[in-house]
Amino acid sequence: MRYGQAHKPYEGPRPRTRGVLAAFALAGCGALLAAGCAPAGAPGGKAGTSPPRAAPTASEAGPAGSPSGSSEAPPPAKGSVTVAGEIAKDLESPWGVAPLPDGDLLVASRDKGTISRVAAATGKVTPIGKVPGVAPGGEGGLLGLALSPAFASDRMVYAYFTTESDNRIARMRYDEQRDAGQQLGAPDTVFRGIPKGLVHNGGRIAFGPDKMLYAGTGETGDTGLAQDKKSLGGKILRMTPDGQPVHGNPEADSVVYSYGHRNVQGLAWDKDKRLWAAEFGQNTWDELNLIEPGANYGWPEAEGKAGKPGLRDPVAVWKTDEASPSGIAWAQGSVWMAGLKGERLWRIPLAGAHPLAEPEAFLTGKYGRLRTVIALGGDRLLLVTSETDGRGSPEAGDDRILTLTVR
Repeated sequence: MRYGQAHKPYEGPRPRTRGVLAAFALAGCGALLAAGCAPAGAPGGKAGTSPPRAAPTASEAGPAGSPSGSSEAPPPAKGSVTVAGEIAKDLESPWGVAPLPDGDLLVASRDKGTISRVAAATGKVTPIGKVPGVAPGGEGGLLGLALSPAFASDRMVYAYFTTESDNRIARMRYDEQRDAGQQLGAPDTVFRGIPKGLVHNGGRIAFGPDKMLYAGTGETGDTGLAQDKKSLGGKILRMTPDGQPVHGNPEADSVVYSYGHRNVQGLAWDKDKRLWAAEFGQNTWDELNLIEPGANYGWPEAEGKAGKPGLRDPVAVWKTDEASPSGIAWAQGSVWMAGLKGERLWRIPLAGAHPLAEPEAFLTGKYGRLRTVIALGGDRLLLVTSETDGRGSPEAGDDRILTLTVR
């Protein structure tokens, strides 16, 4: 059985086509590195297609009552990706990333349980603290990061992490005036009791346009949890910043927003406030889903497009060897999806809530496993590799954070 990213012991280096990055004079590139840096890579070509995609059954309305259309022109059917720079390298098991207001980054190490600050202009990595209670193992550990919507005043950093007993979400005050390594305050647990397992811990968290906190969870390999509305496994959760159910959730006094998921590790909103999520399939189809409150996304009764009554079909699917999707981001009219086993960045151009053309693959095999993608605004993305997570074949400099220019 395939559990998300192929669950197998390390088998030594495998043949690769990854290129060697050129050195960059980062100091002159500015906080987001988009301007003035020589390209270090070329866009990849299309790498495989998925079955024909019918229009999704989801309505055009976004999950939080968002507008149904836009006057902007749709993106081109064919896009492009250029590697504009390298922010950092030699990172250990990077997972969650939270951009700070000044352009620097907070980066979580899944296996070390630490959060570091990465200076965007120089690449300097400074530990800011260790998150107490993290119990790494398998796919668990210190996973997603997010900044409070009121970060400018409250300085709160939210983290999703695995403990000895569960997965939970806690917030910590970030005090830059304290000594390096001691800048995180004591964790305030805002939500606990998410099932944990060796595999399928989910872990992505993000604040939505409504300033509510969303979390993607996994079913820990216990497939029945995904259809059990009383379980927090195999769900997308929506809660207040204090961890309470939100008025307007599908069921009163519940944080469950959608269910029938296998392992959600990608969350992003488009310009019309529609929520998109990527999740791992088992042996056949990985999925990109348009999320609506209360909808059932099928697992384990369906994998990919089943057309079954009462189940929501994905908008796009991929063979598992071509994707194993983790983080996603929305930019330039497209969803951009990082692939782990697939070792490529997928672009899914959208016309509203519908795919405009077949997905395109970029950077195939060049940087290994890809974990997290972050939109920086405009045509800029961050891309985080994941070669040091125990399932890759690390090379000198891994893991890395790259900046991309996309269209």
